[in-house]
Amino acid sequence: MVQRQLPRPAELRELVRFKRPDLDGRRRRLAAALTIEDLRTLAKRRTPRAAFDYTDGAAEGEISLGRARQAFQDVELHPSILRDVSTVDTSTTVFGGPSALPFGIAPTGFTRLMQTEGEIAGAGAAGAAGIPFTLSTLGTTSIEDVRAANPHGRNWFQLYVMRDREVSYDLVRRAAAADFDTLFFTVDTPVAGARLRDKRNGFSIPPQLTARTVLDALPRPWWWFDLLTTPTLEFASLTSTGGTVGELLDAAMDPSISFDDLAIIRGLWPNKIVVKGVQNVEDARRLADLGVDGVVLSNHGGRQLDRAPVPFHLLPQVVREVGGDLEVAIDTGIMNGADVVASIALGARFTLVGRAYLYGLMAGGRAGVDRTVEILRDQVVRTMKLLQVASLDELTPAHVTQLTRLVPLRADLAALPS
Repeated sequence: MVQRQLPRPAELRELVRFKRPDLDGRRRRLAAALTIEDLRTLAKRRTPRAAFDYTDGAAEGEISLGRARQAFQDVELHPSILRDVSTVDTSTTVFGGPSALPFGIAPTGFTRLMQTEGEIAGAGAAGAAGIPFTLSTLGTTSIEDVRAANPHGRNWFQLYVMRDREVSYDLVRRAAAADFDTLFFTVDTPVAGARLRDKRNGFSIPPQLTARTVLDALPRPWWWFDLLTTPTLEFASLTSTGGTVGELLDAAMDPSISFDDLAIIRGLWPNKIVVKGVQNVEDARRLADLGVDGVVLSNHGGRQLDRAPVPFHLLPQVVREVGGDLEVAIDTGIMNGADVVASIALGARFTLVGRAYLYGLMAGGRAGVDRTVEILRDQVVRTMKLLQVASLDELTPAHVTQLTRLVPLRADLAALPS
């Protein structure tokens, strides 16, 4: 029989404690966000639909993006036991320099559209966390201003080869002069992908005030206030080239780009050069033979060719073929620190996060980007401790099984009579 007694006041004081309320709404919202998906929910609530969909969406049916995220979910992790993981080392070296974490911030275009702090918030957060920040050719903050925002950190530059080649050559020289240490030569954008959400939303760059955008803006007046009271949205590194934003966007895509362009850019760039947008083993092997410093397995976040290969699926074979000759990084679909750990275990030297960073930016500016890094860092550390590995070097393919969902049909079946 249960023995009962009246509670003592001293015991009640131990059980009932009132937490002091946080009057800072932004800090309170971000602290309550425990995952990148939580930040995405906040971002969607605080950003007009067209701007949010520009970030969140992908090409056509968005199959490539869905498959990339599913591939990370279709993973089984295999922990060891009885290993000392009281502390873990998340640091690494990549493309000739250090990073405190095995992920960095990917290049994203028109970033101030999502939230007015834009690349300044991303570069500052990256510098504070000791990870690299990558500026896009189509960024809304200049090369020089990113350098000023992250003066002691690692800055990388993502290059589109423009129709006017001299524009691209000038960007390369400026990035080198600003001490950017790695150049991402991007190869998956001969033309722009069909981003149907943008078309359905009537979205334009720069945003236009229409009946639809005004109605969508009413619950989010702060977004429009920021847009209208801060410097004009523009491709900041391209302002001296002339032309409208739309004309510059069109000029950034050139179907005539070739290996000859890679050779020319290589001759201009004094530091590490990495080819971004590799999507098959044969191209990775050819680039290794050419002596580039690295490749990024990427389908551009699913924003170019829908039904493109899943970078995470390609990773083990590419690492087997060329991992001894160059460094292999990966992006597309990373939403959790466990995705990062699984990629490193399968041989990636580094990973890049794009949308995850932008969700944080839209959710809370610089503080939101800091929260993105914090969430991913905590997930990386926790996953490593649960796998019982004390450093990234201890991760091996034995820690990961990629479960199969998309299985290619055997080629010989196609030849059978019906």
